[in-house]
Amino acid sequence: MTAQNPALRREVINIYKELLYLGREYPLGYDYFRPRLHKAFASKASLTDENEIRKGIERAQFVKKEIEALYYLKRYRTLRKRYDKVD
Repeated sequence: MTAQNPALRREVINIYKELLYLGREYPLGYDYFRPRLHKAFASKASLTDENEIRKGIERAQFVKKEIEALYYLKRYRTLRKRYDKVD
């Protein structure tokens, strides 16, 4: 990514930071999550086309939503297990 569009660079850095933050509670652990996230972003580091960069950002946002859904499901299951009737 070149410095031609600092707004895109800022977006990429922000989504990376958000994913890192979400990765703290990843079921397989942060030590599993962080290297894979870094590898995914590093593989796209050579992109220079704005459209390709935007597609990468959209994919990262999709992954973020999926991780959030995983956390909500985990929380829902925990609460359900806690408050279900035991006969």
